[in-house]
Amino acid sequence: MNLETLREYCLKLPGVTEELPFGPDTLVFKVMGKVFLLTPLDSLQHQFNAKCDPEKAEELREKYPDVKPGYHMNKKHWNTVYVTGSIPSDELFSWVKDSYDLVAASLPKKTKEELKNME
Repeated sequence: MNLETLREYCLKLPGVTEELPFGPDTLVFKVMGKVFLLTPLDSLQHQFNAKCDPEKAEELREKYPDVKPGYHMNKKHWNTVYVTGSIPSDELFSWVKDSYDLVAASLPKKTKEELKNME
């Protein structure tokens, strides 16, 4: 996984937009206006922050040295994942999808219906 494949994957998901709300150095992906993934553009090492179920977040941190509590995020619900090649890309993409699904599930009913119509 690299920045471009991550970007392509995220933008293929229904209702996703990309923004730079924190300045030119942090790319943010949102589903229906709610953040589900952030990635710095100025980092020497590719990484991203993704929302995660709290129990799964802990399990991933214990299993993988490249998964840390979310940098500048709620550490209970977010992980920072360093993309070093030690974690298979398909697993990384599944975590991105999990983050998307968690955020999509928390949307208001009307917004969920709009999202469903985009699929």
